[in-house]
Amino acid sequence: MTYTKYSASGNDFVIFHTFIEKDYASDAVKLCSRTEGIGADGLVVLVPSKEADFKWLFYNSDGSNAAMCGNATRAVSHYAFSNNLVSSNEMQFLTGAGLIKSLVENDIVETQLTQPKVINEEFIQGGFIWYLVDTGVPHLVTIVDDLDSYNHDLCAKMRYEYNANVNFAKVENGIIKVRTYERGVEGETLACGTGMAACFLRANELGLVKNSTFVYPKSGEELTLSLKNGAIYFKGAVKKVFTTTI
Repeated sequence: MTYTKYSASGNDFVIFHTFIEKDYASDAVKLCSRTEGIGADGLVVLVPSKEADFKWLFYNSDGSNAAMCGNATRAVSHYAFSNNLVSSNEMQFLTGAGLIKSLVENDIVETQLTQPKVINEEFIQGGFIWYLVDTGVPHLVTIVDDLDSYNHDLCAKMRYEYNANVNFAKVENGIIKVRTYERGVEGETLACGTGMAACFLRANELGLVKNSTFVYPKSGEELTLSLKNGAIYFKGAVKKVFTTTI
């Protein structure tokens, strides 16, 4: 089998395409292992679809399924275009959260994420004000003055209590900086696309940022988040790290 590793804002994925749609959870655990495999945050398998250009099967590094992953949408779009799985640089594909549309321009990819759904606008826990929204997968968001207030133990607790990823965000000079604890990885990751989208949506609703702004995850890479007609657009560079045959 031939696999390709991609990095999108520090979020890394193993990607391959096949005609066979089945459960690849055990493959995800092996391939994503950073000591005995390729090493990645997730595995994405592209399979044929009658409703779109293709469909993805997404697995976290522990083998669990995830409906959506913002950074992975950009990585698989670049992979599909580079491997001639689509007829143009504009495409749409099915995820567990719905249809994703994307545009590939060299190494820059912009995707239109699924429509956000606010679950709980404001509540207090652990001394922080939280906002719970589904941007493809559920995310807890708190806006803080200092990102060092990120609390791993609190994140781990709330992750299970709400079955959601947990984000600490800081807004400064109209830009957003984010730290995210991710389900499936069970720890802080370098970036989370749907998490950045959730933080952007919350900051925008509070009037802290405009309808288009830069967002920086822990990796330090620059992403652009925009709100157009109620839809969130996510834009940034992706990197093909290598292709290997196992």
